[in-house]
Amino acid sequence: MSSVRPTNAAPTGLKPLVFLLCLLPLGLLIWRGFEAGLGANPVETLEHATGDWALRLLLLTLCATPLRQLSGWSWPLRLRRMLGLYTFFYASVHMALYFTLDLELDFYMLGNEVLKRPYLSVGFLAWALLIPLALTSTDRMIRRLGRRWKSLHRSVYVISVLAVLHYLWLVKADVREPLLYGAILIVLLGWRAWRERRDRKGGRRSQAVRTV
Repeated sequence: MSSVRPTNAAPTGLKPLVFLLCLLPLGLLIWRGFEAGLGANPVETLEHATGDWALRLLLLTLCATPLRQLSGWSWPLRLRRMLGLYTFFYASVHMALYFTLDLELDFYMLGNEVLKRPYLSVGFLAWALLIPLALTSTDRMIRRLGRRWKSLHRSVYVISVLAVLHYLWLVKADVREPLLYGAILIVLLGWRAWRERRDRKGGRRSQAVRTV
């Protein structure tokens, strides 16, 4: 019997490995904290690092479908839910650090800052829009929502644009990194738009052939 693994099968141990790799940035931050290695402004370091990883994982989540389409492998889609939940996790830690360490749990100040500062407005909105996606990520909710689940989770594209804008407006000097993330996002959104347009054209051709 052949021992060749089917191309659609995930490599053995991949999901546990990805799970641990997603936890690694947080673990390194905690270790740096104990070693006094967070620099002159530890709060800012923690906030920026968790925000950066939320955005990186969000972009990795968006890569799952193009990777499946380009490679023919289905296993990248099996990692998408985990990456999406870790995106929400790091975004929530990022938000919690800002609310507790910067604002000292002051809800009035939070509302005032969100309304006054555009980069906080879009960042807060991106985080808020992630909440229903995280809450509906279970198999039970997918079955319960049916077609509405896919429509709801399309908001991830809006969230990704808001997240990149949040980072771009936050940075005051060197904008190379947020611009890089923006370029990656443009490529991913452009790929999706091209695929959907091609699929619609293909569907119309098929319909025309059937009606001849």
